[in-house]
Order: sequence, then structure tokens, then C-alpha cells
Amino acid sequence: MADIKTQKHDAIVLSSQSEKDLQLKFIEMLKQAPLPEDELLANLGLFLSSKSLSRILFFYEIYRKIINTHGVVMEFGVRWGQTLSLLSALRGIFEPFNRHRKIIGFDTFAGFKGMSDKDGKLCKTTDGSFSVSENYQQYLGEILALQEALNPISHLKKFELVQGDATETVPAYLKRQPETLVSLAIFDFDIYQPTKVALEAIKPHLFKGSVLVFDELADDIFPGETIALREVFDVTNLKVERMPMTARVSYVVL
Repeated sequence: MADIKTQKHDAIVLSSQSEKDLQLKFIEMLKQAPLPEDELLANLGLFLSSKSLSRILFFYEIYRKIINTHGVVMEFGVRWGQTLSLLSALRGIFEPFNRHRKIIGFDTFAGFKGMSDKDGKLCKTTDGSFSVSENYQQYLGEILALQEALNPISHLKKFELVQGDATETVPAYLKRQPETLVSLAIFDFDIYQPTKVALEAIKPHLFKGSVLVFDELADDIFPGETIALREVFDVTNLKVERMPMTARVSYVVL
């Protein structure tokens, strides 16, 4: 397993060496792009591989499933925050005036916390794995603020980043905000303990039509996510679905 971990921040990569070499070439071409600065963002599609694009398409389809439901979006395990930024952009496309569609991200912003025996041994990770750069939460907050500023009613803040141990912060958030209905919950904690606590905490705030997305369900490298789901929900009553454009991400519509 050590061979598939990147040297920085413990990201696990299952790509072949030839794929990694091609990805590095993509990175170099992005860094050296001869595009005018004011056209760079509009042309980021130049550097999207099919794998990267597939995840964007997945969340496009997922967002369409919640447009006619009421409630917030929560992501458990934010890391670099690409999904939060993408969801913010999708909100700006599909429902720019929906002030109730708040997007909330939970993360330690310091890597894993709460590893247990139920997380298995294949991933070789420890508390602190999958960390981010120092002060990254502030940087991400600025990105999300820019996303919001480019859409209507930007004077109303519709995102929140909650830093800390999710076993404490998720229940505390819902205690502070008892009116919360969760339209979409995205689970990317990877490990058992915070995933189970988050599932238990949001369960009373879910409704028929709520969508749950899982990044590591049925994954032998991160078994804790599946174990947590099975302990909180009767999976025999859940239809776990996937989309053809992605291999690892799955979802449930309650």
C-alpha cells in the first residue's frame, strides 16, 4: 500500500506509473500555460481528464436530484474543498435565489482523527493522515466567498466551514440549528468513527427524498464507512446506486 500513497498529505492513488507520469505532464502544462491570465479560468477544461470530469458530472446529476427538495447541503470531510466549490457553482446555476440552500462543510483541516480497528489495515493511515496546508481553511473560505459573490443575493452568506473533531462539531451544530433539514449529505470522512457519529446526528434531520452520497462505500481500503452505514441504517431497505461515469462514488435516495 505504501506504493500507492503520494509523498505529501497521504493521498492514496491507484493509478499506474504511466498514468502518474501523464498526470505530472498535465500539471507541468498547466503551470506553463501560455494563456492570458484573464482567460485561464474560462479554459480550465483544457486540463480536465476524463476522471476529473467524471466527478464533476456526478455532482451535477446529484444536485439535480435535490433541486425540488428543501434543506441544506452538508459535506463530511472537506479536505481541499473542490466539492464545496463545485456545489456552490451549481447552486448559482440552478437556484441562485434559494437562501435556504446553505452549504456546510465539516473537517478537522488537520487530517484524520479517531482511527479505530474498524478502519482495517490496508490503507496504512493514522491520525493526521490526509492533512491540508497550514491555514487552508481561511483560503478555502475566501474561494467560497468569491463563488458566492459571483451570484445573486451575495450579501447573504450561504456557506459555513466547521473546523474540529466531527464527533463533537456535527452534533453541536445540529443542536445550535435544530431547524435544519438535510437535503444532501456527502460522506468523505473515509473512517468509521466520525462517519458513524455524523450519520447518527443527521438521521433525525433527514426526510423522504434526502440524498446521501458516499465516497468509500464497499471499499476494502476504507471499510469503516460501510460499517458505520450498516450500524446506523438497515441497508437491506436502502437502494445503493451509482452512475456510469464514476466507479467509486455511490448514493442513496431516502
